[in-house]
Amino acid sequence: MSTDFSCTSYGKCILAGEHAVLRGVPALVVPLKSRALSLHYRASEGPLRLELKGDHGQDLQLLVWGVLDRACQLKKIQRHDLKGQLYLESSIPVGAGMGASGALCVALTRWLGFLGFVSENEYYDFARTLEDLFHGESSGVDVAVALTGEALRFVRGGEKQALKLAWQPRWYISYTGQRGVTLDAVNRVKSFIQGDPQRGDALDLQMKSAVNLAEEALTQKTADSFEKLKHALEMAAGCFAEWGLNDLAVQKNMRWLKQHGAIALKPTGSGGGGYILSLWDQEPPAEALSELIPC
Repeated sequence: MSTDFSCTSYGKCILAGEHAVLRGVPALVVPLKSRALSLHYRASEGPLRLELKGDHGQDLQLLVWGVLDRACQLKKIQRHDLKGQLYLESSIPVGAGMGASGALCVALTRWLGFLGFVSENEYYDFARTLEDLFHGESSGVDVAVALTGEALRFVRGGEKQALKLAWQPRWYISYTGQRGVTLDAVNRVKSFIQGDPQRGDALDLQMKSAVNLAEEALTQKTADSFEKLKHALEMAAGCFAEWGLNDLAVQKNMRWLKQHGAIALKPTGSGGGGYILSLWDQEPPAEALSELIPC
């Protein structure tokens, strides 16, 4: 067997289904091929050494050892038994809703699989369990898209179907300038539901309708596909607003995007910061394009 191992996992953008996915609502998610985490391992004697590279490699400094310790605990491995050199290079910002933690958990799971500690058929469940460290309660959607590298219709504990897009919308994500803390956002939504269960159920149904409409719009190219997608994003955005996840940084970025011609907007990921998904009916102006990441 080769003593070297390499793998790549991608960041993600959730199109619709956030938060409600924890309660069985489907989510639509696409990989961001321009934002990736690459792992390379070289076997050697001596304790495991870690080298971090890339625009956001150093963001992983504190995360890697915590995830590895949890993995060792789950598999009853002594960390000092892991030898060699581990290189991680990442262009996925941490805490921005792009799935950095899911990509990291998938990459480390695959590496542990290469070493013989995790079987391939348990990659998903093992990586999702590791991601619970970050989210408290991981839906598994980030892990699923990081593992497959494909657009998916995802249901927690159920289906992970490939999402075949019939056309390519002009959509982008842009950073609000404020990190979104997933666990905090999840807890905010839980508090909202506890305070008003009836409205909480209604918002889950609204998000489900947004997911179904977005899927219909994306998988069937018709004269009204764009309008359906626009309406779906607006419905999903309304859920974030009522859950109380449109912080000032989110509102400011949304206003800026609207001023530059965006047709529909919604937070993507946990909300409370992070990134905004924007839909356009024409090429964004140059001053906006420089701040946008193609989705």
